Amino acid sequence: MLLTLCCGCLFSAWAQDANVVYRDGQVRFTVVSDGVIRLEWNAEGNFVDDLSFVAVCREYPKVDCRVKDTKNTIEIETRKMKLKYRKGTGRFTADNLSITSPKGMTPGFVWKPGMKQQANLGGTLRTLDGMDGDMRDGQKVEMPDGLLARDGWTLIDDSRGFLFDDSDWAWVKQRPAGESQDWYFMSYGHDYKAALKDYTLFAGKMPLPPRYAFGYWWSRYWAYSDNELRDLVENLHHYNIPLDVLVIDMDWHHTEPGKGGWTGWTWNERLFPDYKMLLKDLKDDNLKITLNLHPADGMAAYEEQYPEVARDMGMDPAKGETIPWVSSDKRFVRSMFDRVLHPMEQAGVDFWWLDWQQFPYDLRIDSLSNTWWLNYCFFTDMEKKNTVRPMLYHRWGGLGNHRYQIGFSGDSHITWASLEYQPYFNSTASNVLYGYWSHDIGGHHGTTVEPEMYTRWLQFGGVSPIMRTHSTKGGGLNKEPWVFDNRYVNVIRQTVYQRYQLAPYIYTMARKAYDEGISLCRPLYYDYPESPEAYDFKTQYMFGDQLLVAPVTAPADSTGYARLKVWLPAGNDWYEWHTGTLLHGGQVVERAFAIDEYPLYLKAGSVLPCYGKVENLDSNDEEINVTVFPGDKGSFTFYEDNGNDAAYATHFATTPLSSERRGESLFVTIGARSGSYPGMPSARRFIVKVEASAVPAAVTLNGKPLDYSYDGNSQVLSVSLGEQPCDVEKVVEIAYPSDAPQLTDGLKGKLRRIRHAVETLKRRDASLVITEDLGLLEEAGRIVTYHPERLKETVSRFNDCYNRLPQVLEAQKLSAENAALFLQEIDY
Repeated sequence: MLLTLCCGCLFSAWAQDANVVYRDGQVRFTVVSDGVIRLEWNAEGNFVDDLSFVAVCREYPKVDCRVKDTKNTIEIETRKMKLKYRKGTGRFTADNLSITSPKGMTPGFVWKPGMKQQANLGGTLRTLDGMDGDMRDGQKVEMPDGLLARDGWTLIDDSRGFLFDDSDWAWVKQRPAGESQDWYFMSYGHDYKAALKDYTLFAGKMPLPPRYAFGYWWSRYWAYSDNELRDLVENLHHYNIPLDVLVIDMDWHHTEPGKGGWTGWTWNERLFPDYKMLLKDLKDDNLKITLNLHPADGMAAYEEQYPEVARDMGMDPAKGETIPWVSSDKRFVRSMFDRVLHPMEQAGVDFWWLDWQQFPYDLRIDSLSNTWWLNYCFFTDMEKKNTVRPMLYHRWGGLGNHRYQIGFSGDSHITWASLEYQPYFNSTASNVLYGYWSHDIGGHHGTTVEPEMYTRWLQFGGVSPIMRTHSTKGGGLNKEPWVFDNRYVNVIRQTVYQRYQLAPYIYTMARKAYDEGISLCRPLYYDYPESPEAYDFKTQYMFGDQLLVAPVTAPADSTGYARLKVWLPAGNDWYEWHTGTLLHGGQVVERAFAIDEYPLYLKAGSVLPCYGKVENLDSNDEEINVTVFPGDKGSFTFYEDNGNDAAYATHFATTPLSSERRGESLFVTIGARSGSYPGMPSARRFIVKVEASAVPAAVTLNGKPLDYSYDGNSQVLSVSLGEQPCDVEKVVEIAYPSDAPQLTDGLKGKLRRIRHAVETLKRRDASLVITEDLGLLEEAGRIVTYHPERLKETVSRFNDCYNRLPQVLEAQKLSAENAALFLQEIDY
């Protein structure tokens, strides 16, 4: 019999045997990969072939290894380790078993049972409930161990882990009684990425969430009514803010005693007179819907669905006895899905927010985590009955829960300390493959929303796995964009736009997480394991392969700028996207950022697939902006699929993108697409966008002349290719004049800052008459937009005026106070 457990793995008895390299009456060794070996000892020789909560794959690739079997010892050697065991000596101990790293591995080790790791890199927490930064109730909360350590090895002890049975819906069962050891030893040195991929070989893959999950989620703990939700969505449309997911917290159901509470299953008709009509209209607006569930109190007699569930359980509905929530009771769980949840899914609920925070363990099976098990139940229920992609929104339950995304981190405090902790929390969770945390952006517990803190939190959320705003129920905790003053509204809107702009890149990196076990947000030590800074700069992280994020997690100083030190790894230069500055790698730099700027760094030469302005992520045929960043050469493979089908493992397509500077020309190649998926467009509209670009002398597509546009304010060259067949290679050559200026010295940031400063100056003195030099500084970008041929001349004049700005302001006859404020506003 074959059994699938949402991991892309199949189990069969022969598959387990294929990689067994040694077996006797009490011991079995199975080579999973050259970096992982399973070690089993059982006094009776009853080895476990069933799937466990941690290990759901028993079929492994062929591994080259050497086995030396002598009278007294067994030795197993792979490329990454050498195991030695004294035969016939019973359970594994430090006296009879050792595993040694190969020559040349960094760090080297000799491991024996009982040895403790010295430098585990951490995993993740079940919840951030009640936390202020890394503190809860005045005590520091230590991060539990994860799968990776600087020691270079990890032991996973699955000896007491629960197993799955082989029923039609695999269900929990306990391990056979008796003495046994069931271990997985991982040897990886500092090749952390290889270790994570090896883990997926036996623990299963990270499922790819539906594409809509990477859009903007609106959530608030608030007793919304039908009218309020409609008004909210209409306002978001009015402000041109994209939206994909609408979260309805617990007030969708009755909450008053005698009709409901934290647990509830019956819609509150006073707030939602006809919830099916509401859901239908929201679905017609291409929104995805999730409802909050607190199931712990079970099914009470006052619920609409009670009679049916009671009869399913063999109970007399007339007696009105509450049906307790027992997660391990398959009959009960099936009834709750069939009678309660499935009908609401059919009405328009796309996935569930499973907010379990009550008793930790099952009422019948000792030590069975309700969090872990319910995550499995909800996710696999969707998986086994739907053609759409399963998704669940829930709390972390422990190893193996990476197979059931997305994580809800819980109710942290609204403080800068909480914001500072969450980047580290996100990236470190990748050490247990829990790569899709969703935080309450802006914080949960508090009384007010401070605009600067919220804006910085939202900017961080835009380069997090999930972008979801939320807060506790409070009249002062308004995070709707339109409640802030105009400058913050614009930054909020631009932050959401940027999230959607990056969606094709983010989705491609999410596919990589599925394929390789490397999360979207990862610590810097994955790529730079021998650099001390990679471990010391804990809040910095890689967002996919190309983008480094150094979050702003503290308020601005008295000048209005947030200042921070940023480590830029060696190996390439880094382009500071929001300021337009190219910086050398291999250094720590001190940088300053206005509220509308954020520390995002692209590897020099990066090529990213991006969207323009879109309303949501529902479509498969959006225009692709192939965005090229300064640097000599770069490449990227753009991934696409249906967006929400269950067949993405095999039904997808990829398109190679590359750029290379040769002489005075930049060549951008959009390769021929390979692969296929249902609904795949045969042609797309493409735009090539070049950041920090000069004005070209000529542009061609496959040798034919092509028009272009140029934005002088951002120094972005846009070349529209129109609609093109996706299965044909497209080569754009951008030829530059030999004397084209270099525009990677921060010109984009300077222009933006000066525009803001001049606006502020005019508000202080509305009668001000702008001089020619100050006018040039303010309008240089617009001049070039209108007259691209004047780029070199205008940039030269701008730089001259900027370098003597104090004298320019003196000629403007500003007061000393206004001149000082002007220079401060642009961080001169």
